[in-house]
Amino acid sequence: MASLSKRIFPEAAAVDYGAHEAAMAAYRADGEARALALGNRGPIRFDEGGTLQQSIVDAYWEHGFYVFEGVLGTQELKDIEADVADVVARLPVEKGAPLDRYGRTAIGADCRAPTVSWARPLSDPVGGTDRNNGRHPAKMIEPVAPQDAPAHVVQLVLGNLQFSPACLRVYGHPQLLAVAAAINGDDFVPFNEALWMKRPGLGASVAWHQDGTTHWDSPDLDAGSHGFNFMGQLYGSTAENGVWVVPGTHRLGKVDVKAMVEEAGSDRLPTAVPMICGPGDVVMCNRQAVHGSFANTSTQARVTLNFGFHRRASVLGVQGGGIHNELVVYDAERIFERSKIIAYAINARHQRFQEEPSYRYRPFDGIQDDYPWDERARAAIKDYNLLDLGI
Repeated sequence: MASLSKRIFPEAAAVDYGAHEAAMAAYRADGEARALALGNRGPIRFDEGGTLQQSIVDAYWEHGFYVFEGVLGTQELKDIEADVADVVARLPVEKGAPLDRYGRTAIGADCRAPTVSWARPLSDPVGGTDRNNGRHPAKMIEPVAPQDAPAHVVQLVLGNLQFSPACLRVYGHPQLLAVAAAINGDDFVPFNEALWMKRPGLGASVAWHQDGTTHWDSPDLDAGSHGFNFMGQLYGSTAENGVWVVPGTHRLGKVDVKAMVEEAGSDRLPTAVPMICGPGDVVMCNRQAVHGSFANTSTQARVTLNFGFHRRASVLGVQGGGIHNELVVYDAERIFERSKIIAYAINARHQRFQEEPSYRYRPFDGIQDDYPWDERARAAIKDYNLLDLGI
């Protein structure tokens, strides 16, 4: 897989942070050691009754994230890698271009929903700005990009389940859906999905932030009000190219992130730890936890399949946060329409992994089999992310 990785994302020379490099190297080493000592990693495990093992649940709620090891097997990783190569080949040849490198209509060019997101190499495109409702209040250090770097690189592809059958099948993974039910209840609902691509020597940073926007002032706010994201790793995740998180901050409500950075004296938050993963690991990360990522100065690409879930009660009758789509109230009909993608994903996965027991999604009891994955379904999910449930 490593050789194909270099064909998809050409290897770049390592980039340093200039005067900050020594501090960054020490920070990464210390953070990795603390991350591996937390005790919040291992395979997905259920008890004899099929309930997620309590030690996993407890560790997740204590730290705000959990690393599930070895979830995606060798064949599934090969499928994902092939689809990622196809997606990369179909990206716009440059920012704003309607065609890909082969003269075909580029991914996103005929979509109404936001699809391809770009950034300047090694930049922080949102930190210290009003973008995303101003939830990234402090800017990250921006290393100097190589002289031959392109003007922009693709950072993520939204709504990626419509472009990648392999990603769709991961979305229907029975163990991951069982985890979602254990954390958010059997009637859990979708959030949104994205394919993150952190190119070696070029990938931009994501400034420290909390994801939630809607429930901070709610009297019913708790540590799970804004749901969680799964982060499936194609090639793994390191202290250099991965996401960092501040353990326990999901339990603190709305945090003054700017003050945290100012107190630290830099973007190196002292209690943050990196998500250290191997290929096929999947991280479950609470959306209320303070997290972010540094510019990818390493020679290794990170490709992450991001997909999140909410409690139904956190979404039904609630006005969305306005980041992922328009400000609307999410009624039962919209939730049902957006949840169809779960049924399609379960069916698509069964077609590929027939020996694997399929997950039964409670809100679709009695009708789940009415949503087979076929050509009609492929057409039906175009622009499905217009209905994202962002809170």
